[in-house]
Amino acid sequence: MSKVTSKLQVTLPKAVAEQYRIRPGDEIEFVPAGQVIRVIPFARARTGGSAARLRLFDEATARQARRQAERPLARRTERGWTREELYTRGRAR
Repeated sequence: MSKVTSKLQVTLPKAVAEQYRIRPGDEIEFVPAGQVIRVIPFARARTGGSAARLRLFDEATARQARRQAERPLARRTERGWTREELYTRGRAR
């Protein structure tokens, strides 16, 4: 947890800085996101843009499609009832 100083400065925890490769002198961007604030390394925030986000989305979609193709279809088990029976089950006729 970090505290905000009287000059509105925040110290970034060392573990977080190392994980995201943030070095002294790097610029970061604070982006409001509803009830939270996202901290984004400035160079990554500006170089990506919507084209990069779309590319990442397409790559993730392709990975998911490959995973689903590799997985065998689930066998359908006999439940002993149908969906329609759920609406009338237990009610007086």
